[in-house]
Amino acid sequence: MVFLPVYDYNQLRYIKRPYVTWALLAANIFIYFLFQSGVVWNFDDYLNRNYGFMPASILANARMTADVPAFIAQVPGIKLFTYMFLHGDLGHLFGNMLFLWVFGDNIEDAMGRFRYFLFYIACGVAAGLAHFLSQTTSTTPLIGASGAISGLLAAYLVLFPRAKVWVLFFTRIPIKLRAYWVLGIYLVFNIFMATARGMDNVAWWAHIGGFAAGIVLVVMMRRPGVDLFKGEPDTVAAVAEAATVSAVEPVEQGTTTAPVAQMDAPTVIVRVDRPKDQP
Repeated sequence: MVFLPVYDYNQLRYIKRPYVTWALLAANIFIYFLFQSGVVWNFDDYLNRNYGFMPASILANARMTADVPAFIAQVPGIKLFTYMFLHGDLGHLFGNMLFLWVFGDNIEDAMGRFRYFLFYIACGVAAGLAHFLSQTTSTTPLIGASGAISGLLAAYLVLFPRAKVWVLFFTRIPIKLRAYWVLGIYLVFNIFMATARGMDNVAWWAHIGGFAAGIVLVVMMRRPGVDLFKGEPDTVAAVAEAATVSAVEPVEQGTTTAPVAQMDAPTVIVRVDRPKDQP
C-alpha cells in the first residue's frame, strides 16, 4: 500500500465512544493471538482450512466430504462470515486493524452502532462473493478483514472526502492529505493490481467488491441528516472561524444590567465529544 494511515482529523458527532469498532478490533486481535499466533495455541492451519472461505466450496456439492467435526463449520455459507476474523500473520492483522482504527469510528458515528455492524458484515460478505466470482474453482482459503474494511473506506470516502488524514508515504514519510487522495489511490491501486497481477496470494477482487458494496450501502444505512460528500469536517477551529459576534452596547451609568447582545440567527451550539488536535 502506498499510504499507511495513522490519524484523521474528524470529530465524532453522535456517539461518545466507538464501542462496535473497539469490539471488532478486540475480536480480531483476540482470535489471532489466542488461536493463530502460537503464543497460546496454534490452530492456524485448522482454522484457515475449515473456517476460511474457499470459492470451490460455496455451492453445495455432494462429492465433497466434511472433515470438520465442529457443527458450526458445516453450516452452509457460514465461512462467508468466519473468514473475515482470521489473519495470516502479524503484519496482515496489523495493517487491517490500523485501517479499522483510523476510519471505523467515524462510520460507526455516521450510521449508529447496529447499522454499522450490519454494514461491516455485509461488506465482508460482498467481498467474499466478489472473490468467488473472480476465482470460482479456487480451493485456497480466503482469510482476513480487508474486504469488510474496504467497505468502511468507501463509506468514509463518500461521507468525508475532505477530512485530513496523516499517512506514512511508503510506510516511512509522514504527510497530511485529504481523504479523497488516500482512499482514491487505495481504490486505483487495488484495481491496477487485480487487473495487472491476476491471481496471487492477495485477494484484490475481494477488496474491490467490499469497496463497491460500501459505496452502495452507505447511502441507505447512514443516519438521517448525515450528508454525502461533506465538505470540511467540523472542528473547533472551523466553528470559531465561522462564528459572528455582535458588538455589545456600553452600560449606561446608574444601571445594574447590561443589554443583551443581538446574535445572528441561527444560533449553533457546538458539543465536542472527542477532542483532537487541530490540523
